[in-house]
Amino acid sequence: MADTSSPLAKAPWHLWVVGAVSLVWNLFGAMDFMMTETRNQAYLKALTPAQLDFFLGFPFWVVTTWGVAVWGGVLGSLLLLLRRRQASHLFLASTICIVLTDFHNFALSDGMRVMGGAGPLIFAAIILAVGVLLFIYARAITNRRVLR
Repeated sequence: MADTSSPLAKAPWHLWVVGAVSLVWNLFGAMDFMMTETRNQAYLKALTPAQLDFFLGFPFWVVTTWGVAVWGGVLGSLLLLLRRRQASHLFLASTICIVLTDFHNFALSDGMRVMGGAGPLIFAAIILAVGVLLFIYARAITNRRVLR
């Protein structure tokens, strides 16, 4: 449990940069999720029929983990900007759900083939790396008493 008796440290300049950039990054993921889940015709028209079937055929648990991953990231970024220590918890939940979603997409199904090669796997690895780094960052500045 965090010590709440000592004053907060001054927020470093990079908190605002990381918070703002991560919010934009995570909002792109949230937009992708919303456009896919609402079956936005204009957004989905770039997909092949096989890709469309793949994304629209996700089982409920994958839709749920994908949703927690993207919305956890958005909320984590907002809480980071609000200097709340709960940001690290949301980034952790988001990262765990990224792993679960990727496990489905690349281990339990043929996502790499459907999406056309290694590019989607590389992008998924980048998304996971960003999630891990955001969690580490939020934990580190929480431990430095920057977040309350």
